[in-house]
Amino acid sequence: MRAPQIGFDQLVQDFFVRRLIDQRGASPRTVESYRDAFELLFGYLEQRLGKPPSQLSLVDLDAPMILDFLDHLEAVRHNSARTRNARLAAIHSFMRYAAVRDPASLPITARVLAIPAKRFDRPVLGYLNRDEITAILTAPDRRRWSGQRDAILFAVAYNTGARVSELTGLRVQDVLLERQTALHLHGKGRKQRVIPLWASTAADLRAWLERIIRTPESPVFPNRNGEAMTRSGVRDRLDRAVATAEQTCPSLHGRQVSPHTLRHSTAVHLLESGADLAVIALWLGHSSPAVTHQYLEADLAAKEATLQRLADPNPGPTRFRPNDRLLAFLEHL
Repeated sequence: MRAPQIGFDQLVQDFFVRRLIDQRGASPRTVESYRDAFELLFGYLEQRLGKPPSQLSLVDLDAPMILDFLDHLEAVRHNSARTRNARLAAIHSFMRYAAVRDPASLPITARVLAIPAKRFDRPVLGYLNRDEITAILTAPDRRRWSGQRDAILFAVAYNTGARVSELTGLRVQDVLLERQTALHLHGKGRKQRVIPLWASTAADLRAWLERIIRTPESPVFPNRNGEAMTRSGVRDRLDRAVATAEQTCPSLHGRQVSPHTLRHSTAVHLLESGADLAVIALWLGHSSPAVTHQYLEADLAAKEATLQRLADPNPGPTRFRPNDRLLAFLEHL
């Protein structure tokens, strides 16, 4: 293979600046996700090869090494298959760019691009019933500054079905409380949508905005330092609220409740209220209505209602009666 046309460190920088930001206009969250993937990859390569990132070459990123890195994510960092696939997607994107910038690298890039995403089981979505949602929304102590913020944060999350990144990225200028009451959400892939608010949510937001800095770019849900809350910060505050809510709502005991669980709950409750799947897809900012179909799988009540409308073809109870001694023995085990 002839010498590369461009240095590896320059190739990486051009991929982020020229390809992702300038040419594709990738959102800040996409850039952050790709950045995290490469920081993890370079850290792993430094441990394996003893080379700092600035001294790496594209040859060091051949398919066997990338496969070892992906195995490391699952075995050592305990990442899920979904996270593994997200890291691989970032590497694939870089390899496609490298193949164009340096055709001499095609043997390497082709082998890496041949690594498939890992298939995984998609569990039935977890969601909360209305009593559980109410218990969580009333759990924070509104007499405290942080408690009032948390209560309104969770109310907005349930009202809008917003992703946690959309909640932490919410700015004062995105809150519409004049002639209409709604939130302007900035979703994945630079997609934007406006979601209406219940009167109670709008009233809470009006009161809350009086307690924080109200410049247009100020975060609606700041931390104690006045900066936007982080994803981990939101998760921590939700964990505390769930722990408190368990005292009045025992069904929450042992449940794994994440910010995304609130989003799933919004979708299922919209479905139960009779909302069309297309409306729910727009509400949640899904890129495809096919994504919204997962909530039909989760809504057991809707399935049971459908079953009730069907006549049972065999209403009488039946029991298997073995006609063989050996089968009878097995049946009575």
